Amino acid sequence: MIIVEATDPRHPQASALLRASHALMEALFPPEENFFLDIDALTAPEIRFFTARIGEQILGTGALAIREGYGEVKSMFVDEAARGRGIADALLRRIEDEARNLNLPCLRLETGNLLKAAHALYARHGFDLRGPFGNYPDAPSSIFMEKQL
Repeated sequence: MIIVEATDPRHPQASALLRASHALMEALFPPEENFFLDIDALTAPEIRFFTARIGEQILGTGALAIREGYGEVKSMFVDEAARGRGIADALLRRIEDEARNLNLPCLRLETGNLLKAAHALYARHGFDLRGPFGNYPDAPSSIFMEKQL
């Protein structure tokens, strides 16, 4: 059974996954086109950080950043060995539930153009393509998506 719960991003298993995610983004995209939040930033009051675990093993992370007029999906990452087991789906459902509980009208996200599995996940959950938002530049490697709640 997948358990999704609020977690401190400094938890050793969570921070290990976040570091793996950051390393992947740094390997795939130029520094100026990496927009991930560092571990300390994920502890801010406007961030709701979640992990997904099976038993005691944390296998995925995801966060909701509360913005003016919308929520932003951040830090979605699943351990490579655990992919295809519904972990990302469970995390995204929890983020959406949290956004609805906060009466946010929509969710937005930025993801990399090379992350095809992420695109499929977001499309499956009803996200549509949109243009840049917030402080994001129109970076060549960025894909922007939105879902009305």
